[in-house]
Amino acid sequence: MSEKDFSGQVAMVTGAGSGLGQSAAVLLAQRGARVLIADIDDAGGQATVALCQTAGGEALFIHTDVTIEADVAAAVARAISQWGSLDLAINNAGTTGPTKPTADYTLEEWNKVVALNLNSVFLGLKYQIPPMVAQGKGAIVNTSSGAGLMGFAGLPAYVSTKHAVLGLTKAAALEYIKSGVRVNAVCPGSTRTPMLEGWMGGNPAIEAAMANSAPIGRLAEPNEIAEAMVWLLSDAASFMVGHALAVDGGAVIM
Repeated sequence: MSEKDFSGQVAMVTGAGSGLGQSAAVLLAQRGARVLIADIDDAGGQATVALCQTAGGEALFIHTDVTIEADVAAAVARAISQWGSLDLAINNAGTTGPTKPTADYTLEEWNKVVALNLNSVFLGLKYQIPPMVAQGKGAIVNTSSGAGLMGFAGLPAYVSTKHAVLGLTKAAALEYIKSGVRVNAVCPGSTRTPMLEGWMGGNPAIEAAMANSAPIGRLAEPNEIAEAMVWLLSDAASFMVGHALAVDGGAVIM
């Protein structure tokens, strides 16, 4: 990929106030895209804008609760009103949810994870796809997880929603590829993000176990996953449709 592959294109990244979303947004900005940062974390969102600008790009933050339809619709509309189109999107916001067995989950806990991990992706697609269809071209990447390809005890809502993101990705990919819109998913392995750091709770034993859960023997850095996300959005991946790209240090082949 060249340094300015996305010059003149407009991207929207959810959950871009930190972690994978932030890294992907900065990479897109560095490579020429104008990036709408969508997150509920105002400070994190503004920090991402600053990082995008430092990278030589253009970015705008809009406070967005991706579980609220009106917020997602407004974010897409703002990207289009600000820059004239929406060409690229990464639906990345998510949460692990509580760590406990399935029967111990409350319905409220379950619904919160479903809303943030799955409903938000649906809402993103619902509002991102129509303007892309209208212009005859677009690319979307949904963030699933290695847990979308494998089972993990103690994270039933997370595992279920990340599997469901892949099903939604495949359905949308089939529906809109003839209209020029490519939809794919990335399945990151254990990555050193604020979400994972919070889940590990600073416990070295847990971090070691996570690092050793993949043949590569370490956690991923956010930029390693972001590179895969951005590649899937690029014309270099023009024949990738409905794919679940595992970027996991070999975990799913164990």
